[in-house]
Amino acid sequence: MSDVATPTSTRPGGRSARVRAAVHRAAEELLAEGGPDAATVPAVAARAGVHATTIYRRWGSAAGLLSAVAVGRLTGGGELVTPDTGTLRGDLTGWAQEVVADLGDPDVVLMLRTVLGASGEATGRTTCLDDRRTQVDAILERERERGGDVPRDPERLLDAILGPLYFRALFDDAPYPVAAIGALVDGALGGA
Repeated sequence: MSDVATPTSTRPGGRSARVRAAVHRAAEELLAEGGPDAATVPAVAARAGVHATTIYRRWGSAAGLLSAVAVGRLTGGGELVTPDTGTLRGDLTGWAQEVVADLGDPDVVLMLRTVLGASGEATGRTTCLDDRRTQVDAILERERERGGDVPRDPERLLDAILGPLYFRALFDDAPYPVAAIGALVDGALGGA
């Protein structure tokens, strides 16, 4: 028998995935029950049935864990869904409506506020924005393939559509009005 440790690979459905799922679920539950202050490492560990050292080893801190949980929730676990209506305006409108529906979920807004409030955890914010950029890029690429006119500045388009949606989600009790999304997209397309 050798005293040298051999590296092991992580299996997608193995113990590592189960621990991650249990910890994320516990953190989400504690966030919903008492906000970020309730989701301490000891509380998450107790609820998930793991040692606190497991959380510190994998996520570094409560802020790192909450950021990872929020990113997973806000990005949908990497599922890229962009509507295909046949027009750029229709695709962007459908996409913005899905964003508004997502932001209408109080748990999603709590996760978003958690990512924004996590000091020094910019990677969570960057990952969420990168996910939205990827979605807009997919919509614009599909419009190119259809032979349509694509705005030259996708960042400006992203800002013009997402800015009002996220602003409303963060600072108001009501989500952006779905009936106003078409006009928002028209303005964004005109400015981009």
